[in-house]
Amino acid sequence: MRKQDILQELEDIAKKLGYRLRYEKGNFVGGDCRVRQEKILVINKFLPIEGRISTLAKALSRIGVGHLFITPQVRKLIDDESEKSRTVSSQHSTL
Repeated sequence: MRKQDILQELEDIAKKLGYRLRYEKGNFVGGDCRVRQEKILVINKFLPIEGRISTLAKALSRIGVGHLFITPQVRKLIDDESEKSRTVSSQHSTL
C-alpha cells in the first residue's frame, strides 16, 4: 500500500469518527482537540508524509477505532502507535 493511500485511509477514519482535519503551520506536531463541541485533528502541514501518518495513527489509537473496518496494514499502524504509547507510559510510571 502506498504511503499516500495509508494517509488517505487514516484521514477517512478520522472523518468517520466525526473529526475535522486541519493541516496548519506552526511549531507543533499535531493531535486531537475540541473547540467548543467540534472535534478536530490538527496536523503540522510541513511534516513529511511519514510524520503525518504517524501523527494521525497516534491520535486515532488514543481515540479508539475498534468498531470500524480498517485494512490490516493501517490497523497494524494504529495498534503499533497504541503499543508505543503504553510502553512510554509504563516507563514513566516506573521512574
